[in-house]
Amino acid sequence: MGAIDWQQELTRAALPHAVLALLMNGEMHGYAMIDVLRSGGFPKTKGGTLYPLLRRLEDQGLVSHVWQHDSAGPGRKQFAITGEGRAELARAADAWQQMDEALSRIRISRQETP
Repeated sequence: MGAIDWQQELTRAALPHAVLALLMNGEMHGYAMIDVLRSGGFPKTKGGTLYPLLRRLEDQGLVSHVWQHDSAGPGRKQFAITGEGRAELARAADAWQQMDEALSRIRISRQETP
């Protein structure tokens, strides 16, 4: 049995949080999100991962989109966080903080145990 790919596991869990956090800074289209995510610590992010996630977030009412059309090329979806998405992001931040604190407590208590 192989080792757990912690980077992949944590990325999968953190990506919805990261997408909502990105959208707190303003509307974005998918390609721009991929660039920011890759440079911000999610280097393996691809459209095949991001677009289904955006669809799920939209189905849950956390994200919305509008079609943006310009004369230079085809239209593209411009995504925005909703009020529900803002509330969910706050819950996600609390959950991550609680998990980080729990892991820290476990590591510290393990070190103190003879």
